[in-house]
Amino acid sequence: MIGNGLLLPIAAPSGTGKTTVCGELLKSDICFEFSVSCTTRKPRGAEIDGIEYHFVTKETFEKYIIENKLVEWEMVFENYYGTLKSTLQEAIDLKKNLLLDIDVKGALNIKKMFPDNTTTVFLLPPTNEELIKRLRKRGTEDEETIQKRLARLPEELQISDQFDYRIINNKLNETTEKILKIIKEGKK
Repeated sequence: MIGNGLLLPIAAPSGTGKTTVCGELLKSDICFEFSVSCTTRKPRGAEIDGIEYHFVTKETFEKYIIENKLVEWEMVFENYYGTLKSTLQEAIDLKKNLLLDIDVKGALNIKKMFPDNTTTVFLLPPTNEELIKRLRKRGTEDEETIQKRLARLPEELQISDQFDYRIINNKLNETTEKILKIIKEGKK
């Protein structure tokens, strides 16, 4: 599947480390490109428009919805997030390996729309206690937002059964190696 327009959505509960894992995968010997999603949320820290996300207005995002330009979208914590269909189709057409740091439901929507090109990975935290520790350590959300994120955990874990692979993200290098092995061996 590598080099044939592989779409690799990686999803996880907030704080599990999917962004960090995706960063490591981008450094691997497999030539990945990072799919830049759209969001209406404000940039965090040093995030740059067009690199981590396309930061758009609510009006622009809603126009994308009306015009059916998104393969998936969802409102998460009062902000829209979504992936443009054109981004995925271009990757497939050009036979690029596209890595997606994405919401749980979004990953499954991509798999549904592009089943022959998609391998889904769900990252699990080692423990709920570790997840809470990671969320607080980020320092980007207040306690109310952390509690909202944790409230989604049971639903996300239930949905994770629909993913091709579930991997516990305990040690970054081991998690990355497991994902690379899956991709290199072409398992599904």
